[in-house]
Amino acid sequence: MLKIYFSPDDILRTRVAPGADPLWELILSVHVLQVRSPDPLTSGWRRGVSRELRRLVGAEPMRLLFALNPGRGYFPDFLTPHEGLQGLAEGLEAIRSTPVRLLHRDMTRMAGEHPLPASAGALARGEPEMLRHLTDSMERYRELALSPYWAHIQAAIDSDRMRRARALLDGGVEGLLDSFRPLARWESGVLEIHGYPESRELHLDGRGLLLVPSFFCAGTPVALADPDLPPVLVYPVDRLGGLVTAGTGGGASARAGTGREALAALLGRTRAAVLEATDAGCTTGEVARRLRISPAAASQHATVLRNAGLLVSHRDRNTVLHTLTPLGRAILDA
Repeated sequence: MLKIYFSPDDILRTRVAPGADPLWELILSVHVLQVRSPDPLTSGWRRGVSRELRRLVGAEPMRLLFALNPGRGYFPDFLTPHEGLQGLAEGLEAIRSTPVRLLHRDMTRMAGEHPLPASAGALARGEPEMLRHLTDSMERYRELALSPYWAHIQAAIDSDRMRRARALLDGGVEGLLDSFRPLARWESGVLEIHGYPESRELHLDGRGLLLVPSFFCAGTPVALADPDLPPVLVYPVDRLGGLVTAGTGGGASARAGTGREALAALLGRTRAAVLEATDAGCTTGEVARRLRISPAAASQHATVLRNAGLLVSHRDRNTVLHTLTPLGRAILDA
């Protein structure tokens, strides 16, 4: 179990990341790729990415990336710097600028738990060329494994952020932390994560906690191993169906040529209006009030749209929050 201890200052400084962290998604996707799993939501992605990687894994830097990120167990903190929230380029630059003492510390622990290729020694010494090779391989991997799916990944994370925003508005930060059940339990100033691979405690000491929603976080939330780094808890989001590469299509001219009339002709005016109402997230009651229909009718239309893969619904106590899936977003934008 992981226990995270909050002071009143920590509660004030706890927040949710503004979007997908490209480095966390990259690193955690490498973990997912190396674990045999029947998960239907990533099975097609795994097959496609594995095929493409077969022609690249002979390169030493790519072997090093995979060796540093086994399917289970410890992986180095320096691969997911805080700067990754600012974008991929900033995150990779932070990796290249990692102090040698931190590289040596992380790599020593890594070598004690997992076999590493010969190039790991040069990385532990902080040799700039090996750091560049590593970040180049990370860029190459992301282009192949994540870029074609990024809109879908971001949509799933946006949906989760809407859900957390509702919890924050309704119950403050404590309501936000309580919304993570059953992944975590919030009680008396302590957030408990069951099923963590090791027993440890994290005292925030007034620094607050950054909650990072992640598509590729599998099952149990993840925290950095170094308690002195800015505290982060990466947690899994609902994946909104399997990964698909289809683009959203449309464009300005297509949107101008079709418009909401075409959408209404396709779905019916009321269901088209429900789809629009859920653009920024909407409960069943809010849909009913906005469209001046009964809650039962709003629920029925939302169910039809959800069954068609256009909406995803999250129940929280007595309310149900509806948000668009990537397919729903594509249809609305088109």
